[in-house]
Amino acid sequence: MLPANGPRCRPVPALLLAALAALLLSGLIGCASRPRQYAPPVAPPDAFTVVGDVAAAERWWRQLADAQLDSLVSTALDRNLDLATAWERLREARAVARAAGAGRWPDLSVLADGQVVRPSADPDGTVELGLVAGYEVDLWGRIAARNRAEELRAGATLADYRATALTLSAEVTATWYRLVEAQAAADLLDRQRATNARALELLRNRFGTGLVRRPDILRQERLLESTRERALAVTARAGVLRHRLAVLLGLAPRALADLPAGELPALPPLPRTGVPAELIQRRPDVQRAYLELQAADRDLAAAVADRYPRLSLTASVTTTDAGADQLFGDWFRSLAGNLLAPIFRGGELSAAVDGAEARKQQRLQQYGQAVLLAIAEVEDALLRERTGRERLASLQAQLAFAEETDRRLRLEYFNGMTDFLDVLTAQADRQQLERDLLAARLTLLEDRIALYRALAGGFDTDREIAGRHAAAAAGAAASTAKVPATSPATAERPR
Repeated sequence: MLPANGPRCRPVPALLLAALAALLLSGLIGCASRPRQYAPPVAPPDAFTVVGDVAAAERWWRQLADAQLDSLVSTALDRNLDLATAWERLREARAVARAAGAGRWPDLSVLADGQVVRPSADPDGTVELGLVAGYEVDLWGRIAARNRAEELRAGATLADYRATALTLSAEVTATWYRLVEAQAAADLLDRQRATNARALELLRNRFGTGLVRRPDILRQERLLESTRERALAVTARAGVLRHRLAVLLGLAPRALADLPAGELPALPPLPRTGVPAELIQRRPDVQRAYLELQAADRDLAAAVADRYPRLSLTASVTTTDAGADQLFGDWFRSLAGNLLAPIFRGGELSAAVDGAEARKQQRLQQYGQAVLLAIAEVEDALLRERTGRERLASLQAQLAFAEETDRRLRLEYFNGMTDFLDVLTAQADRQQLERDLLAARLTLLEDRIALYRALAGGFDTDREIAGRHAAAAAGAAASTAKVPATSPATAERPR
């Protein structure tokens, strides 16, 4: 409370009216400087070539009905280090956005100053205390534009985090089924090696009777050794895939040495593709490109506003006295305004505007490219799945023919009607088709994974859900702290 006899500052209505007018003008300009809405520089097609029947889930890998895969993906989303790094980048971007928004509020500082001079007529010295506030009036929306640009970049970083989570889920799924295929290929090669070994034993038994030539035995031995060599390569590939899967899960490479074997699943019905316009709204990588474009638009608005005058206001309330007992006796208040207008900067401000415009155009073209790539990925996956199904059917038909050919040639050979080379060729062809058929099943599954990846939008990870819960809890705690649990009028007074 000010003392009745303390000095008071004179009212400054003109300066206050100017400040209020500036605040009103900055609010109007801020409303007029919202980010523009941009259409892609290239028009997307009206529809995709193929439209599925089943809506794709956000956590798309669950449509494959593989509990072991679901567990692996969940572990990767929780422990993968690249995804954790992307989350920390998001936290950093949000902190930068909060820091950029601080310029929209006044600065408030505490002033404390003391001085003692010896010898002096005043043995107590002087003491000064007070509060100082400063505020830049955002006349042209420069501060608001920079703040909005950082908020948009934080949103783009969130979209990037979600795109990273989506890519991680696809990598884990593809790596898991490559490992499953490698394990199935190793089992197939073991069976083929056993078949070739039995055939070799039979040839050796017939060799003593003069019904089998030595070159026939050598050819069968070579086929058996070739099968062993293929098995070694598949075993090495399975080990590498197991190491890769462990790293994706945030584990040491050998942590999955005892991982149980799985099975290649049957493909569910084709997911519904929707229309390209919906895909543009859904894909997190396209969302990131669009938010980066809008952030560049706000950077341009801020660069333009840098060329106009700036108005700063400063207010202070201080008290000064020679002794602490009289320190709060007199208060001094002040309000000052400062208008700074650039006149000549050697073309620096114009160059900044030109650079910001060029960066915005870059982001516009990158947004268009992201849209094109998103549509192309869907079309590519649809084309590969269609041709993959046809190829799989062709391989199945070829294998049926090869099995019948192998059976008939063996009968003819043992009846002395054909040469062993024909039998050996038919046997090798059949075994190669068996391996090709298994690889084709994996390729078709990978094409479906690519389609799910191309169609999927972002999904909430456990980190995001926990972060929202923590923010909600902090907000609730702050509200509880502001409102007393008991009304002051009804609170029990101490006795």
